[in-house]
Amino acid sequence: MIRLLSGLLLLWSIFTDRALGQENSNATLSIPPPSQDPWFKPPANWTLAPLGTALRVRASPYKQINIGHCIDTFQILYRTTDTHNNASWAVTTVFIPESNTNCNLTTNPEACAHGIVSYQVPYDTADPDASPSYLLQYGEPYGEINDLLVRGWFVSVPDYEGTLASYCEGVQSGAATLDSLIAVLQVAGDFGLRRSLAKVALWGYSGGALATAFAAEMAAEHSPGLEIAGAVFGGTSPNLTTVGQRMNGKDTAGLLIAGIVGLTSQYPRARDDLVSRMYTNGTYNATRFLAAEHMSAWEALNYFMYDDAYKYFINGESDLYSPIMQNVTNLDGIMGEHGTPNMPIFLYKAIDDEMSPAWETDELVDSYCSHGANILYHRNVLGGHNQELWAGRGRTMDYLSTVLDGTNAIEYPKTGCEIKNVTVAVNLTIAANGTYLVLPLNVTEEANGTYVFSPLPQKAVSARHRMDVLNFLGM
Repeated sequence: MIRLLSGLLLLWSIFTDRALGQENSNATLSIPPPSQDPWFKPPANWTLAPLGTALRVRASPYKQINIGHCIDTFQILYRTTDTHNNASWAVTTVFIPESNTNCNLTTNPEACAHGIVSYQVPYDTADPDASPSYLLQYGEPYGEINDLLVRGWFVSVPDYEGTLASYCEGVQSGAATLDSLIAVLQVAGDFGLRRSLAKVALWGYSGGALATAFAAEMAAEHSPGLEIAGAVFGGTSPNLTTVGQRMNGKDTAGLLIAGIVGLTSQYPRARDDLVSRMYTNGTYNATRFLAAEHMSAWEALNYFMYDDAYKYFINGESDLYSPIMQNVTNLDGIMGEHGTPNMPIFLYKAIDDEMSPAWETDELVDSYCSHGANILYHRNVLGGHNQELWAGRGRTMDYLSTVLDGTNAIEYPKTGCEIKNVTVAVNLTIAANGTYLVLPLNVTEEANGTYVFSPLPQKAVSARHRMDVLNFLGM
């Protein structure tokens, strides 16, 4: 029996730790982390460029591709805005599907992809050097990029937290996501995208749902010329305050602390106010708290595991709800306050999600729908936050194929909203070669929150570039 992390990025954090551990052994093949990468620098006069302008393009940054069904990658450094609408820039990494192998836009255009999915991975860190553009050269933790590539779509994975890794800043994340798509549409024709038929969609779960939901809300005003065929977000956390309260003192306390650090990265007055309320010595002090600024998600989870974040503050919990901090949270950490999505939405949520109560998402959907949104909302009566990550994937793929390829694989309302309670069970099978399959009846969740996995042989080899399962299981 293994106690699973109940947090927002169960597998991404493990993958991050493994990837960071590989960086020295693969030095000749690796691109350096952003803080050491000379390419991560915008050109002169970049602030004058329109939003979404591709400022720099890097072909084939990953000399060794560790994600299946991908034939090549490229990266774009593009113009965007920060959480205060100031000029900023970010990077997205684009994966080209294997189905494009015989693509020739002149002689064989039918072999060229037309769909783009912007996948917002929940990387949940306040450290820019733990961004997807760097870590994905070692592979992916969930297999979702692979699944998207199998369907013949370009997959764009933006560093939506921006140059400061502003974890939990919704406006920053939404703007960077939208502008990344504009940049990809500019450039991807040079890499085999059929631009004349191009359709784009968004997808994010958990921390990635924050970026996706804010992008959907902001699209009409921030990117009025961008047509998005559909957006999918699951495991939503409409109110970050609620999530923080549920994380505190648990194995996910590191995400709360990293989230506070990330949320204040673009609010210096709030950061100063926060630090002024912390202890300067003792076990729980400001230096220890702010160390999250230089930690990957996995490092933060381990370092702060079971910490009571309130113990860092002289006046305890109330210091986190000071007027200046509450203002920051209201501006950047609450969904439903930045507009109504102007594209079709598929939203999925486990009713028993332990990280964020389902009723908050219910209210968010009601608000969207009352303002004219088009939504298919699935409320899964089985499982919790981590299970729904897997349980929602098949329906997500069906929805994306419907809006991008016209397959009609899933029915959704063409106008208005449809809310359904569904029963979708999913369990995780870990194969002896370290890969995973989503099949029933192989994992049992017990009442105390533990999971029982089928025994694996000690000699099993993990597919570490995707998910270091065996290390995770302590084998």
